[in-house]
Amino acid sequence: MLISLVALPLAPLPLATAPLWAAPGPASQPTSQPAPQPAPQPSSREIVLQLGRRTISLRDNGKLISSWPVAIGSPGTPTPLGRFVVQNKVINPKYQSTKSGKINSTVGPNSPLGDRWLGFQQSGPNQYGIHGTPAAWSWTVSSRSPVTNGCVRMLHEHVRKLFDLVEVGTPVIVQR
Repeated sequence: MLISLVALPLAPLPLATAPLWAAPGPASQPTSQPAPQPAPQPSSREIVLQLGRRTISLRDNGKLISSWPVAIGSPGTPTPLGRFVVQNKVINPKYQSTKSGKINSTVGPNSPLGDRWLGFQQSGPNQYGIHGTPAAWSWTVSSRSPVTNGCVRMLHEHVRKLFDLVEVGTPVIVQR
């Protein structure tokens, strides 16, 4: 899901400020700066997304730790290919549509972004990321559908595990 950073503080979390994320559409500008993220640390771990297989894997020094099914970008809004890094980690991100400006007040597992966000590619005010998905959309992950606006959807238990095992600065490799 391609989103825009609008960054508003929420209740205290392990990360000092949780940004407000938005869907694609007319670009919105950040209303405040997000909290500083920890400095990227060298990592022997890497996240590898294989678009053709629609799987995401975590590897440590090339050794597979775990692999999970994902939903990826649709043909009209594809997930970007390339080498990136985890730029930010957010617990309970908020979703705001840039088309309507409407803020979805739901946070947590039932929000459009689930309760975990790993941002890996900034494009202007928009950002691509790896995130959870509400139960109503979990079929998109289990069927490995190409339906998102470019982001990578995971089941809650999977994205939570990945979130806990990586740090800001962890490489993200997106392959065909």
